[in-house]
Amino acid sequence: MKTYSTEKQREKALLVVVLTKKGESKNRKIDEITRLAASTDLEVEGVFSQTIKEFNRATVIGSGKVEEIKEYLQQHPVDVVIVDYKLVSSQIKNLSDAFGTRVIDRVGLILDIFAKGAKTNEAKLQVRLAQNLYNLPRLAQIKGSSGRYGSGSVGMRGPGETKLELDRRLLEKEIDSLKKQIAKIKEQRNVNRREREKNAIKRVAIVGYTNAGKSSLLNVLTREDIYVKDKYFATLDTTSRKLYLDGETVMLTDTVGFISDLPHELVEAFASTLEEAKQADLILHVVDPSATSLTDDKEKYYIESMKVTNSVLDSIGATKNRIVAFNKCDLLPAREKLGANEIYISTKTKEGIDDLKRIIKQNLDNL
Repeated sequence: MKTYSTEKQREKALLVVVLTKKGESKNRKIDEITRLAASTDLEVEGVFSQTIKEFNRATVIGSGKVEEIKEYLQQHPVDVVIVDYKLVSSQIKNLSDAFGTRVIDRVGLILDIFAKGAKTNEAKLQVRLAQNLYNLPRLAQIKGSSGRYGSGSVGMRGPGETKLELDRRLLEKEIDSLKKQIAKIKEQRNVNRREREKNAIKRVAIVGYTNAGKSSLLNVLTREDIYVKDKYFATLDTTSRKLYLDGETVMLTDTVGFISDLPHELVEAFASTLEEAKQADLILHVVDPSATSLTDDKEKYYIESMKVTNSVLDSIGATKNRIVAFNKCDLLPAREKLGANEIYISTKTKEGIDDLKRIIKQNLDNL
């Protein structure tokens, strides 16, 4: 008697890392795109990389690298090639034709992760808007090399997948509708905010690089049980809970995680979420100093991650009143000297949590 497995087969992916900036870390880029692929349940078959000195308008990467990847795919076929770079529609088509398989870029991969993670109505609206803004200039290439519209595979699923067959006019109409719906949610958020301001409730926004432990910290501080998982963008929904500090009520909000080269479609779509950080009285910046490269244990990521987060905060005009909480300190072999408003904590062992509450209270009292 034959037996058949009903387990869903994971899609295989080939990753292509493109380095264009001086001083970029190849290890960091490879590590990040690998983790992003893992977050959408892809099985990575192989990784190629190229430092771009002379930009190829047709394919971004050089013709020699295209041929090298093409030969590799003949021996190691995959379901999708992911290029860690933002591609225009013609580049997607040219690479797809050359490789004989579907091609998506970094933005498409991140949108796919967001599509899988959206749970609330607001998050679904925001993801659908981001997908439509991304798809609008790429309508001609949405079919991919298979000649069919997306069937729920990576880069083709989520709240927006049923809308891919819309023409440009209908897609633009839906974008306008989504913006209006999100604007209503934003206005309701502003009403709630004004009510809190009337009641003199101070606000603390938890921000940080994705997978730094923001939701875990919210759980520890407020004794809640928000969904937590060790993967990029495990939670997308803005979550607010009350935190009691020596008799004073504080509103603590967990925001969406940041990432390098955050797609502008997501910045626009998640403007209402980022608004929470902009309007906060205090920023609680969570950092994972234990994060290192998959290929080089000596290469630390947290410094660059802090720069990315601070850059986004500065760009939206968030307050400079910030606390830096270095999470997962129990995993550190050694600890570096801290600066002002910096503290080591562990959401796992609870080390430093009481001291963190004290620092939060002090900063809020000084406003």
